[in-house]
Amino acid sequence: MKIAFIAMSGIRACDTELLELGLTLPGFVERSKQIASLPSLGLLTLAGMTPKHHDIHYIEVPDLSSSSTIVALDDSFDLVAISSYSAQINEAYELALQFRAEGIPVVLGGTHVTALPHEAQKYGSAIILGEGEPVWLDVLNDAENGRLRLIYDARKLEFDLKDAPMPAYELLDISKYNRITVQTSRGCPHNCEFCAGSNLICSHYKQKPADKVLAEIDRICEIWPHPFIEFADDNSFVNKAYWKGLLPELKKRRIKWFTETDLSLAEDPELLGLMRESGCAQVLIGLESPTRDALGGLELNTNWKQARFAEYKKAVQTIQSYGITVNGCFIIGLDGQTASVFYDIYDFVCDTELYEVQITILTPFPGTSLYERLKQSNRLIQPTNWKRCTLFDLNFRPLNMTGEELQTGFRALAVKLYSDAFTQRRRAAFKQNLRNNSKGWKTERQCA
Repeated sequence: MKIAFIAMSGIRACDTELLELGLTLPGFVERSKQIASLPSLGLLTLAGMTPKHHDIHYIEVPDLSSSSTIVALDDSFDLVAISSYSAQINEAYELALQFRAEGIPVVLGGTHVTALPHEAQKYGSAIILGEGEPVWLDVLNDAENGRLRLIYDARKLEFDLKDAPMPAYELLDISKYNRITVQTSRGCPHNCEFCAGSNLICSHYKQKPADKVLAEIDRICEIWPHPFIEFADDNSFVNKAYWKGLLPELKKRRIKWFTETDLSLAEDPELLGLMRESGCAQVLIGLESPTRDALGGLELNTNWKQARFAEYKKAVQTIQSYGITVNGCFIIGLDGQTASVFYDIYDFVCDTELYEVQITILTPFPGTSLYERLKQSNRLIQPTNWKRCTLFDLNFRPLNMTGEELQTGFRALAVKLYSDAFTQRRRAAFKQNLRNNSKGWKTERQCA
């Protein structure tokens, strides 16, 4: 069969004022470009486990008006697999209907489809619920024999990451990307109520064997010498012993890399040193709020972040002292926040000299506990307007400020945080601290 793997992803926002600001704010633009340029690891993984007798193609469709869509609408495909985020799901559905009108079966999957199977059934010839790997070969076999089922439910099937296939990185035009994704784990023990990550398709935390991770990086290095790797984990350093074994091997590959984690990283100087030596450029950490009270109840299992709030500033400074930049993420609109949150975030960033900062608006994604809670309390503004699931658009009624206060304050804070002067000031401070701390690293190496 001739199979198309179509990724629909990228940065979206309905707020026109914010869009206009984004074009002029350096810090805001940089991370947006990085996210928009990431390939779909899920589709590349399914492509990698597709038997070699099939003719496979990986296509990215930024939006339905783009020229690449003309290529994607090749009517010679025998099967199309589409993956998309909530903000673009309507475009994905529209594209699916266009293919089906040409008699081409379409398989839809991902977190949104898993959260809303009854909605997705209206548009796909078949849908995959949960992880794709346990059922993909069944999908292919059924498609070849003309008996594609409507639903392939993997949610009760166990998939061990030791059986993870090599993603089909060779399908990528490397010139289009500034980083490539590799996954070391799925799930996160914190289980935050707002999180639309891999917990929505994976029932528990699990780790990929280190030798498989290294093999994937080696494959990437074959097609892109000295690449920049983004580890597509929700929380990489849950198993610190695993990473202490992996990092010395990463060092040999001479790569640069980025990942997401939590502040417990600051408690392990050995791990921080290994990260620095192996090429870690930056970690993204969900700080969520600059005030303690707003952190209460964010995690469904424990109040882990609230319990560590007193350590926030020192932890950020400790991590950055190792030459690893921190991208601190704040969510605006949490129930415990008031309009003072905009001043509190700015002050926090000033005090810690965060190298990067990311602000988003609290977003009730379908399938999350947050969505269900706000729906039950009648606080969703447009419960099925998925176009507003962008992280930058308001689609719920805040508790302790008005919607207008939140949106106006968000834009004003973005201007302050992402101004060229403030961005350069923080980066200059990081470089100066780096020069001071590097003397200590040399001493450490001499003692060792």
